[in-house]
Amino acid sequence: MRYIGLDLHKQSLEVCALDRRGKRLFRQSVACDRAALGEFARRHLRKTDKLAVEATTNTWAVAEILRPFVAAVVVGNPLQIKAIAQAKVKTDKIDAEVLAQLLRCDYLPAVWHPDEGTQRLRRLTTVRAGLVGDRTRLKNRVQSLLAQLLVEPPVNVLFTKRGLDWLRAAELPADARETIDRYLRLYEAVERELREVEDQLMALAHRSDQAKLLMTLPGVAHGVAMSLLAALGDLSRFEDGDHAASYLGLTPTTRQSGGKCYHGHITKAGCPQTRAMLTQAAQHAASHPGPIGAFFRRLRKRKGHNVAVVAVARKLVTIAFLILKNNEPYRYARPETVRAKLSEVRRKAGEAAPRKPRESGPGEEPAAGRLNATYRRSGLPAAKTPEEWSAGERRALDEAGTATFARDVHGEPVKRPRSRPKVGIKS
Repeated sequence: MRYIGLDLHKQSLEVCALDRRGKRLFRQSVACDRAALGEFARRHLRKTDKLAVEATTNTWAVAEILRPFVAAVVVGNPLQIKAIAQAKVKTDKIDAEVLAQLLRCDYLPAVWHPDEGTQRLRRLTTVRAGLVGDRTRLKNRVQSLLAQLLVEPPVNVLFTKRGLDWLRAAELPADARETIDRYLRLYEAVERELREVEDQLMALAHRSDQAKLLMTLPGVAHGVAMSLLAALGDLSRFEDGDHAASYLGLTPTTRQSGGKCYHGHITKAGCPQTRAMLTQAAQHAASHPGPIGAFFRRLRKRKGHNVAVVAVARKLVTIAFLILKNNEPYRYARPETVRAKLSEVRRKAGEAAPRKPRESGPGEEPAAGRLNATYRRSGLPAAKTPEEWSAGERRALDEAGTATFARDVHGEPVKRPRSRPKVGIKS
């Protein structure tokens, strides 16, 4: 068996091959394009070879090309490789040989290989994040230009229907008018593309049971749910929710030596887009009357707003992990909010509303509470009812002051009287 290290770049890659004893067999530079990689694989690679490459922008495309020609392609974590193999002299040839040596000694810290569905979802959520960023930059440019001209819009929010109508008709200097019109055309194009991506994500969310489970969380709509699923991938690779939160960079750095221990800012490892969306979801969840909102308000008094938001984002990840692991929706959700979120993705997917379940008759099991009735109608499993909660869970809800709300959402559905046609009174 040969161990081959690939130091990958945008235009080229450096190859170094070793035998079982670590003797260098050959070195070679290869152009990083499909034709050159295919030619290199056919001429030099064997079915018994093992390849090592660091994770970077084009790693997965290169791995897919070379994988049919070798026994295995191992993708290494560049941050951990740097910590293991530091050198005073660093060149592409040395880097390729270091990768081959780490692979030969079984010291190469490998990363998880996402499947095709996860890679497609990651690409889609990345495109969405990029379009949202483009839209924000265009909004800022327009507002900055108006501020330079000392023009005050007559609306609180400029980018609404009323605000855009005013902006298109506003009297401005000729050069400013031309610039504003150009920005507005770009803004409309980005909005159009963003709506198409949103529609795709909504359709995918409607077809994904895991996404619908995550959407029962406060502050989590289809965008956050799909971004979280794309970032986490296979949940079985995480021991618990804390490891999942650490993977997304939402846990604090720790420096401990002797009797001293210091906890600093969050690590910010993992996908930055998912982390940003989770912090936005946390700010929406902060006003929720359930346990998550109570946790935010309690922490904000002691630590401040920003710390509380990041802590809630981390808690959302840990709860999401348990929801997916146990296949149980959130137990303290507002039924009307969940119904609205799931109905929106269902409409975008082009499906009709499900039929309302009939009321239970005499001798049958009683109808589900408000929350579980919503879940059942959306094809989701039932959440545990207050009678099934543990003593510790009830005590935690009482201490947080959210026990009444938690029980109310599981109460009986409100029966609305049927409207009858009004009968005119003859005089």
